[in-house]
Amino acid sequence: MLDPFLKWPGGKRWLVRQCGPMFPLQYRRYLEPFLGGGAVFFHLAPQRAVLSDTNIDLVNAYQCLKKHVKVIEKRLLDLQHKHSKTLYYRIRATRPTGAIEQAVRFLYLNRTCFNGIYRVNLRGEFNVPIGTKNLVAYPEGYLQGIATCLRHASIRIADFEETIDEAAAGDFVFVDPPYTVMHNNNNFVKYNANLFSWADQRRLVSAVKRAARRGAAVMISNADHQSVRELYSDFGTHHRVNRASVLAADFLHRRKTTELLITSYQLRHSEYLDRPTLQAPSPLC
Repeated sequence: MLDPFLKWPGGKRWLVRQCGPMFPLQYRRYLEPFLGGGAVFFHLAPQRAVLSDTNIDLVNAYQCLKKHVKVIEKRLLDLQHKHSKTLYYRIRATRPTGAIEQAVRFLYLNRTCFNGIYRVNLRGEFNVPIGTKNLVAYPEGYLQGIATCLRHASIRIADFEETIDEAAAGDFVFVDPPYTVMHNNNNFVKYNANLFSWADQRRLVSAVKRAARRGAAVMISNADHQSVRELYSDFGTHHRVNRASVLAADFLHRRKTTELLITSYQLRHSEYLDRPTLQAPSPLC
């Protein structure tokens, strides 16, 4: 069980801390079509996995850590000694062509940029300013543990539908599409139009239903919005989960919000639903 090596918007560290008993104990393979920071993958540390995302830089970082972890460790330690504001903006402006160099740049920027935000402009250029954190290198041995965890994982660039369609009987699919947690209002669909469209949401629900019919266990994390609840009204059990919003820049303005977890399988501890942090939904949820 490891913490993710990336800071990533929409990451699920909170989920594995708060809702760990909701994951199935046994499964044949683990599939995650929206990889991001991989918090659930590293928490479960499955023996077999299919991990995918459409973010090329992200997938390359995972692939390189799996194959070239010692080289990356050495490069990051070197950058630790040289880190400065000038170096940050110089590296941010570069576009290396080699896979390892791309991975080192990606990890360096993720470690030192503002709030671990991944954002590019219309030209595809990373444009997040430098943050306050100065720690570049990871603790000794940590990245080797990450590489070991990734050893038996297939890591690829792929559309979510392609990955979910690989799921077979006995597999566990964790589905966490991009969405904002500031969704308890009427602007959910509009806000997400360019991030993950409503057409994508419809493709997603069709894909997970097909996977469930083939015998895969599916957990979906999505916005707790009426439109999403209606989209999945005939699928799985819906669980409303309380969590703190982390989108506000000022922690004093962060508030409790809810997210929706949908499971196609029976939870192993039914009493878990009685915990104050997890509420069984009303018939409308």
